[in-house]
Amino acid sequence: MGDDRGRSREVPELTELAELEALVRERPGLHVRYSEGFEHDASARSIDTESGLELPGLSVNPLDPEPWWTRPTTDWIARQLCQYKHLRERNPDRMAWVLRGHAVGRGPDSEPLLRDVDPVARLSDALLDEAERRYEERFDAGRGPEGYEG
Repeated sequence: MGDDRGRSREVPELTELAELEALVRERPGLHVRYSEGFEHDASARSIDTESGLELPGLSVNPLDPEPWWTRPTTDWIARQLCQYKHLRERNPDRMAWVLRGHAVGRGPDSEPLLRDVDPVARLSDALLDEAERRYEERFDAGRGPEGYEG
């Protein structure tokens, strides 16, 4: 990344999806967050924008695949990275970073809420672009449940 967002704490920047997959396999319990960085989040909490309520932790997306997931782990990770990429697109000051912490509840979209978080890595633009390409190639991105017979 070309700026210093979130760099006052030394954490590695991952540049390839394979690096992130290796990290997820090595260290279960990791999550991704799009925000202005871990230093900013150290003194902030997530807000439910519709209600205005402060949440008891930071909104995150899990990087560990669920037990029912039978596709490659990299597919799961790419999908998780793309689920909230719109937050970064709307605010270029936001970055994607990997963290671990203590689960304290669920947010209004049923996302995990974490407290006592530790930053693990930053995700480069190149990694996020690679994840988006994989997501678009391997998924019917944006398809909803309408007409689904499931």
